Amino acid sequence: MKFIGAHVSAQGGVQNAPLNAAAIGANAFALFTKNQRQWRAKPLDEETIAAFRRNCEEHGFTASQILPHDSYLINLGHPDAEGLQKSRDAFLDEMQRCEQLGLVYLNFHPGSHLNQIDEERCLARIAESINLTLDQTRGVTAVIESTAGQGTNLGWRFEHLAAIIDGVEDKSRVGVCLDTCHMFAAGYELRTHEACEATFREFDEIVGFRYLRGMHLNGSKSAFGSRVDRHHSLDEGELGMAVFEYIMPDPRFDGIPLVLETIDPSIWKDEIALLRSLTTVAEPA
Repeated sequence: MKFIGAHVSAQGGVQNAPLNAAAIGANAFALFTKNQRQWRAKPLDEETIAAFRRNCEEHGFTASQILPHDSYLINLGHPDAEGLQKSRDAFLDEMQRCEQLGLVYLNFHPGSHLNQIDEERCLARIAESINLTLDQTRGVTAVIESTAGQGTNLGWRFEHLAAIIDGVEDKSRVGVCLDTCHMFAAGYELRTHEACEATFREFDEIVGFRYLRGMHLNGSKSAFGSRVDRHHSLDEGELGMAVFEYIMPDPRFDGIPLVLETIDPSIWKDEIALLRSLTTVAEPA
């Protein structure tokens, strides 16, 4: 079964996120459990936690259908010791918030070397950051998001994702979220069925579908291979619809959150319906 939704607002409290998802016909959603632009946040109180869990249950959202995202400020590969510790502390807090809410995933951008250390050392720091956090938490999987490779961000090559996973001690609690816009901008061709076949075969060989825990379904304003992260609506921009037509009927993408981060929330309901319409492969004439 396909779990399709969007990254919805949690304004007014995380308990509102499942309500906002249900309102657009979603059976999956993403959210920030705190302000993504700030380091610190007010702790979750028991009333908020209970309301979030109750609203999820009432609208049929299980933990496997929800893909929370951490703060954009966090850099688990930070070259500076102080910046690294600050990021690790914030990441631990994010994981603990997921624990409190009964969630099983935390999606995050892996990190950036800031031109101060080499890629290999940065990737090793990211894996070490994950290990330290997993040791202090239970039940939540660290889900590494593929990036567009903008600036000094790592995670834009499948080899980066594989290297991080290789350095994580508990392989049962690490996974990957692929973003279609990011993949395309990073130079992975997705504009035809044949290209999708080749790209996802490469992903399976280098990383493995066993680690796929979610996807972000986005069009791209940016050109192929530009390494510029600019999302667009599904049927607009440079990417086109072939990749979504490929993903939706494919059972390898069943049972994980497939989350829109497209640019116009007013049409998310329509985009979700469009994706659902693609889940059945038409019989040949």
